[in-house]
Amino acid sequence: MAGSTANTFNTPADQTIAREQLVCYLNTATYASPTWAALGKRVEDSTMDFDWGDETKQDILGNVHTTMKKPVITQSFDPCNLDSADSAIAKVWQTAVHDQDPQKLCNMDILVVHLYAGTSSAPFAERYPASMVKPTGLGGEGGGSIEMPIDVTYGGKRETGTAAVADGAVTFTRDGAAS
Repeated sequence: MAGSTANTFNTPADQTIAREQLVCYLNTATYASPTWAALGKRVEDSTMDFDWGDETKQDILGNVHTTMKKPVITQSFDPCNLDSADSAIAKVWQTAVHDQDPQKLCNMDILVVHLYAGTSSAPFAERYPASMVKPTGLGGEGGGSIEMPIDVTYGGKRETGTAAVADGAVTFTRDGAAS
């Protein structure tokens, strides 16, 4: 992406970037006509973990060589409270608890929007169309809310591009798509 602003931050210099500027969305509709819903509503702390599969070896001459692979990216959302107005949680609950459909859970369409990168009107985004979205439990403390912690492994053929976020609606435009 020569000459692109996707590798620049669009925030003021010498100011840290708010965590709210990194948002994960779950497609609650179809691949061709996606409807993106934020995943992790009410989650206080969630981090994308990158496993680069790095390996370091020392040859017979004492030289050290390191290799890496493309990362396996995982993220946990805990707790996710059940909420009828949260379409992402409703879709995960339907697929996991009601339908118990592991194949569908391993082929969820996820969009990560980096609102702090690129331009403020077209931030950098990456789409992972075959991600695993795995609830790891269902329940909670008596007198509290029902929680459904979720682990995500980003997967499928990664597409990069930009996102437009307006009035709660998210639109993804992949790099190289006709305008």
